[in-house]
Amino acid sequence: MTESQGLAFVPASRSLEPQVLANVPPTPGQRRIARAFLIALLIILLGTWPIAAVRLPEVHAFVPTLAAALFVSDCVTAALLFAQFYILRQWALLVIASGYWFSALIVVAHALAFPGAFTPTGVLGSGLQSAVWLYWFWHSGLPLAIIGYALLKDSSRAADVRITGRAIGTSVASILALVILLFWFVTQHDELLPITFVDVRPLSLFRRIVGGMVILALGGIALSLLWPRQRSLLDQWLVVALCALLLEVALASVLSAGRYNLAWYAGRFYQLVTATVVMVVLITEMARLYAGLARSNAMLQDERMRLQRAIDAQLRERAARLMTGDAVAATIAHEVKQPLAAMITRSETGLRWLDRADPDLDKARTEFTRIAADGHRAAAVIESIRANFRRDDRVRTLFDINYLIKDAIELLQDDLKRHQISVRVEPGVQPLQVLGDQIQVQQVLLNLITNAIEAMTTVDGPRDLTVSSSLRDDGGAMISVSDTGTGIDAQHRQKLFNPLFTTKSGGMGMGLSICRSIVEAHDGMIWVSPNAPRGSVFQVVLGTGSAPAASMT
Repeated sequence: MTESQGLAFVPASRSLEPQVLANVPPTPGQRRIARAFLIALLIILLGTWPIAAVRLPEVHAFVPTLAAALFVSDCVTAALLFAQFYILRQWALLVIASGYWFSALIVVAHALAFPGAFTPTGVLGSGLQSAVWLYWFWHSGLPLAIIGYALLKDSSRAADVRITGRAIGTSVASILALVILLFWFVTQHDELLPITFVDVRPLSLFRRIVGGMVILALGGIALSLLWPRQRSLLDQWLVVALCALLLEVALASVLSAGRYNLAWYAGRFYQLVTATVVMVVLITEMARLYAGLARSNAMLQDERMRLQRAIDAQLRERAARLMTGDAVAATIAHEVKQPLAAMITRSETGLRWLDRADPDLDKARTEFTRIAADGHRAAAVIESIRANFRRDDRVRTLFDINYLIKDAIELLQDDLKRHQISVRVEPGVQPLQVLGDQIQVQQVLLNLITNAIEAMTTVDGPRDLTVSSSLRDDGGAMISVSDTGTGIDAQHRQKLFNPLFTTKSGGMGMGLSICRSIVEAHDGMIWVSPNAPRGSVFQVVLGTGSAPAASMT
């Protein structure tokens, strides 16, 4: 088969087709609903038949009002069926969609030609026979469309995807032209039509029922072809719509006579059923399928979010590893700088003692001993940094906070003297022992005291450093380091302990961040507040594992 013919073979199995109304099989519950609906329509017919000829008021506005409702319903049904054809590319769907489009247009033509609806004889030159023949054309359209649908629905040929839009446009235009032609013929050549009605009454029994019998015959053929081929939800409800149409014709055109009687009004109810039943099922099924699609989309979005979170977690882990490496390097550089500086200073001092004309070996030996101590302290600092970045439990020992303060002051004695800083140590009234990592806590003290020294180097006036310790009521140990330096701006205090944040031009932004990490690892807190009249006060509280010496025995 060539592409120019607009056809293509499709596999016998349609399991991969999109699940829409035209190929979704009805459930047992849906079959029961359709049967109950047919039984209800038949009961209405049987209940109406004995009193079908009862005259009712002539409501001329009823016809155009009903026509408007039927037009909207048929248009919506046709649009949905055209959409099904566009998806599945089955020619049968194009035929049945065209049938509903024909019904939507012809019902408007029928209302325009109906006597009394707009003018006494109908618009545009309509005669007494125009509305009758348009009614028969109208009710022949759907059975003919269903016959075409039933014959094509099991075909293995599908429309080429490139011509589906053109096929829909051609069908819409052709049906529109056909309805215009039929309307023009029955209104402009009314005298050529066989006479069936005089005023609102049929002329004879034969002429009354002949059109209805032809429609019933077409409907019977359509029903006999579609009934055994019912496989989809659309097939099932097309049968219901066709039965409603046949019941209407039987009641309003064959079993009763005339207009504006009970049978005539009841027939309009069946018209409404024929026009709306497939539309309602289409919309309901589309809503169900859309709900399923929405749930599937929500699940897909959830899976996508989980995948994105997993990817983000991997990226964060990678970034964390890189940042951890940078942090380790920066921490080592920051923490080892002070011991190395002390070693350089002591080595230079020791060399000067040796270079004298009369070398002072004792003092040189003292400096070299201190260099060795600084080297051991640098090694301990590096090991402490490694422990700080490991996840295993650290070795904790019991040490005296007051002794640790005294040792830190001695280690920084040279810097304190060089910058002419007065030091006041205020230890607690009793020895205060803490359980933790002594090297790490010492690094916190050295960092805070070093920062205090640097803050006071540019200050004109008294340079006072105060380091105190005390026992809190909750059992924690508090260390306070206050200075009379330049102080810290209020807007910087919240960010002061963040990594890589610094207020010093040559700072690395790691010292206070490391201090906070060490203090928090000891179940403690660290904060800063302004000193009076100037400067800052850094306070450290170590956890409740702290206790005075007397209570540790």
